[in-house]
Amino acid sequence: MDASPSSLDTLLAEIRACRVCVEHPLGKPLPHAPRPVLHVSATARLLVAGQAPGTKVHASGRSFDDASGDRLRQWLGIDRATFYDEARIAIAAMGFCFPGQDAKGGDLPPRRECAALWHDKLFAARPPFDLVVAVGSASQAYHLKRLGLASFAALSLTERVSRWREIWEAREGPRLLPLPHPSWRNTGWLKRHPWFEAELVPVLRAEVALLVR
Repeated sequence: MDASPSSLDTLLAEIRACRVCVEHPLGKPLPHAPRPVLHVSATARLLVAGQAPGTKVHASGRSFDDASGDRLRQWLGIDRATFYDEARIAIAAMGFCFPGQDAKGGDLPPRRECAALWHDKLFAARPPFDLVVAVGSASQAYHLKRLGLASFAALSLTERVSRWREIWEAREGPRLLPLPHPSWRNTGWLKRHPWFEAELVPVLRAEVALLVR
């Protein structure tokens, strides 16, 4: 697909109208009406690649519009207005729709349909990003493979994040920084790995500041 504004706009309209998870699902159908959520333009140099929308994001239509988003924006060192400025920051999760919840009330994994149908097309339809901030295991695995860093994709999330310098220095661009999910459920992980906020986050903030100024 051509990397042009018109082709990107057409593709984004197709994604936002997608009903495959209900009409032709891979497994059980989506348990509610689809509402694809993504924020992508042709000009953004930074991609925030998450897992999938949660209940609050499904309701509002804005990615990371919850407490985990507040923590993520703190890591990035930016305010809400900057975060939601599509001209500067793209946000595209591995699953565009809220996947529903399991029996314990936790969010289900991202739907498989999105990556298979849309992701390669989406990233071919616009210029390469300078930086991919990969939040969570699914987004890391996909983007590491897409950027030719498949050897890191086989690692656990903790191993990937702990080896962030190797990943960061493995290519000149687009570069990738792997992050744990900013959910409150990962507060224990952050306490056990204080190097994340002491070492990785300052590099992340510096890079983000350069890309969004």
